[in-house]
Amino acid sequence: MNALTHFDAQGQAHMVDVAAKAATHRIAIAGGRIEMLPGTLALIEAGTAKKGDVLGVARIAGIMAAKKTSELIPLCHPLALTHVAVDFEVKQADDSGAASVFCRATVETVGATGVEMEALTAVQVALLTIYDMCKAVDRGMTITDCKLLEKHGGKSGSFVNGT
Repeated sequence: MNALTHFDAQGQAHMVDVAAKAATHRIAIAGGRIEMLPGTLALIEAGTAKKGDVLGVARIAGIMAAKKTSELIPLCHPLALTHVAVDFEVKQADDSGAASVFCRATVETVGATGVEMEALTAVQVALLTIYDMCKAVDRGMTITDCKLLEKHGGKSGSFVNGT
């Protein structure tokens, strides 16, 4: 992950030096969901939320967040991203759980460090945007299960989260 640090003799943290690492194609996919009342999901799907197109605005917020990750996470390298996609899947309430929106962010670059932090940041900000746009009707929404789903590229190769 690009937010790793090392410590000097005085115990001070520093950004990891990635200058000697090879630039490779790197991909990270993160996901998470927000649970809500069925009526809140109905507003989102119908496009009738008071603040507008919830998923459209959340998609743009997630993309913007991926691009600004190094400004939000201390010691995270600024990266030239080559691709960011934020997608949503709605799930109606049933016996197995609450109504929810699942968010998946895919982030790519060609560089010396990975894009896991950018993908995770995109998911969190997209879900926070959904919360913000719907909080007037449902303050009990819960953001949950945010995690790295996959990463590919770099020295450590591929990782696919089995959970």
